[in-house]
Amino acid sequence: MKIVFFGSSNFAVPSLEQLINSDHHVLAVVTQPDRKKGRDLKLAPTPVKEAAISKGIDIYQPEDACGKEALKFLKSLKADIFVVVAFGQILSKEVLGIPRRYSINAHPSLLPKYRGAAPVNWSIIKGDTKTGLTLIRMNEKMDAGDIMLQRKIEITKEDNAQTLNDKLSYLGSILLLDGIRFIELDKIVFRKQNKKAVTLAPRLKKEDGLIDWKKPARAIHNMVRGLVPWPCAFTLLSGKTLKVWKTEVMSYYNKPEPGRITDIYKDNIYVSCGKEALIIKELQLEGSKRMDSASFARGHKLEKNMYFGDPPKEAPPKPDISENDQDEDESVSSEENIS
Repeated sequence: MKIVFFGSSNFAVPSLEQLINSDHHVLAVVTQPDRKKGRDLKLAPTPVKEAAISKGIDIYQPEDACGKEALKFLKSLKADIFVVVAFGQILSKEVLGIPRRYSINAHPSLLPKYRGAAPVNWSIIKGDTKTGLTLIRMNEKMDAGDIMLQRKIEITKEDNAQTLNDKLSYLGSILLLDGIRFIELDKIVFRKQNKKAVTLAPRLKKEDGLIDWKKPARAIHNMVRGLVPWPCAFTLLSGKTLKVWKTEVMSYYNKPEPGRITDIYKDNIYVSCGKEALIIKELQLEGSKRMDSASFARGHKLEKNMYFGDPPKEAPPKPDISENDQDEDESVSSEENIS
């Protein structure tokens, strides 16, 4: 098969490499233009461009892959298939109709669930235990094409968006080869997506990482996992941005004010949430390096009863109870404090 590959991010690199190493012929790679990156704002190529150059594949970098010049170039290649993986531009119906057979896309979710730019992140943020990779025949609507092939994988407790992205990237490269082989054999059976089951996975913004300590610890934990490595979950500590990289959930019966550090114990920082508590294991203050909680607590004089985020405006009043009432209250808390 003669293939034109559209891709830009690291997610697309394994798929490109699989196609280059196969019996198929990659005519050209279409990728995003070089962009300014880093503190020095130097122009940097996309990961797909770097991979293509290393394999001696022709590169095309249009600002608009649907423009007149791009249309002319793409038609001149006379491709059998366009393969699109994490390209970063919406392709028009005219572009998608250029190849002799199909334009196909590898999308990292179980479509129709999580159409959009950040399906891997949202699957973890929402607390899903399974996700997968879907191969579709593209149409002009975002991620709405007919399903060709689909594979499920488990989201483990240890997964974050970065590790899950790597797993799905590899799975996509394998599924693409299967799909192209079935196209060659005319054995593809297309399946319409269920419109009633559509959910969206919108592009993430930096402000999406701000932690609301009033939420349950489980929801914050999934948010932390789902936002690695960008934009990363964050809170405030004495007015400075504090990134939270790794957490666990701890069950508490008592319920201090959300955001309060309830303990610093055995190299971990315990923070009260709207429900249960969060154990912070790795974090990073702005201008500093990422570190484990024990090192951070020692180096930044972190203490019990300090607050992450905005502390309450007024401390809750202490109850006025008799000595007998106090004894009864303490006996209850000793039995029900920590499960």
